[in-house]
Amino acid sequence: MKGIPMQTGVLRVLRATAASWWRHKELRQTGQTGQARQLERETVLRDLGYLKQAALLPNAHVICGEGGTFLHLGWTTVSTLAPIERFPLATLAVARGTPFIDIRHVTDVIAFANLPRVARDGSVDPELWGPGKSVSLTTYIDMVEKLGARITNNPRPRQSA
Repeated sequence: MKGIPMQTGVLRVLRATAASWWRHKELRQTGQTGQARQLERETVLRDLGYLKQAALLPNAHVICGEGGTFLHLGWTTVSTLAPIERFPLATLAVARGTPFIDIRHVTDVIAFANLPRVARDGSVDPELWGPGKSVSLTTYIDMVEKLGARITNNPRPRQSA
């Protein structure tokens, strides 16, 4: 994942998150520990796949607003209604270098809602506005930053002042 070896801490967090799921806890409480362990393994492997995609896909990003946190991976989106602080998978993705767009400080929700979406497959529409339009992640970041968003792990090339 971006040249960073898999860390034990990442696996520890993913395992703890999987074990905390209500369904897995319920299985353990009813004595079905084998099934709980199997589901937890599947969850960890799925989440590792998401982290790998977040590291490899050029338009992958995490966005957090009042409506929750979303990990955008091209045609796949993983989300929760919670802020990023309570979404370990998104927190790990950002810690490993995935761009993070914090829109919790954006006050013009109408302007934000009218922004084009980030291109899923790398293709970009020549016209920036209108229904179904898409732009590159860097263009989107330019647009949303003007509205007050905060950017972490900015993928835009550094410009000298």
